[in-house]
Amino acid sequence: MKKTIKLAIAVSILTFISCKDNTPNQPYQYELNPAYTWGYVVFYGDYYADYLNENNVLTVNLFTDSLKINNQNELSGYGQYLFLEDVFVAPSDTLLPEGIYRVDNSGEPFTIAPGINDTIDNQVYTLGAVINYYEPNPLKSTQKLIVGGKMTVSRQGENYSLNCDFVLQDSLKLKGIFSGTLPHFDESLQREERNSIYIFKENSLVKEKKTIYKFFGKKKNY
Repeated sequence: MKKTIKLAIAVSILTFISCKDNTPNQPYQYELNPAYTWGYVVFYGDYYADYLNENNVLTVNLFTDSLKINNQNELSGYGQYLFLEDVFVAPSDTLLPEGIYRVDNSGEPFTIAPGINDTIDNQVYTLGAVINYYEPNPLKSTQKLIVGGKMTVSRQGENYSLNCDFVLQDSLKLKGIFSGTLPHFDESLQREERNSIYIFKENSLVKEKKTIYKFFGKKKNY
């Protein structure tokens, strides 16, 4: 009787192992339709004027609610950080205007520069639009390039609504929504005051010294 029980257990174990081996590993599932709850916009002015592009440039930064700024002024927690590095608007625009923004590298108003990995002086830099995933398992945290799609922006008073419909480098669709206020910071004068930034209040600039958080996606000077 004992031999029969042992044999049954052995058969069960072998069957379990066989089933496990035949099951392919499922890819890790990242959130593809997040609800962003806070963010900010940075204005850089005609950042590419030296390259014959006089359009103004903004960066758009959106975060899910589980990402916070800790006491060390660093980003902490889990969630998603959407970073659109170069959002082009008309020379007359300083705030993020309403409209449909498409991902392309033309540098024209209402376009978002796509994410790329660029090599400069033997160093690889990630430029353009990206989504950053901060996962509970640090091995799963990653960054993906945004290579296509669009973002629709509408505004009522100080409240913005952003609807994302992007395409990632692995061909997955990244959607996402944001609704709320978007503080605007001005760094177009960073050559004169690199440690100061200015807050937009409607169409006027309210000068207010601020600390620049370490996690801010900053422009690179090569």
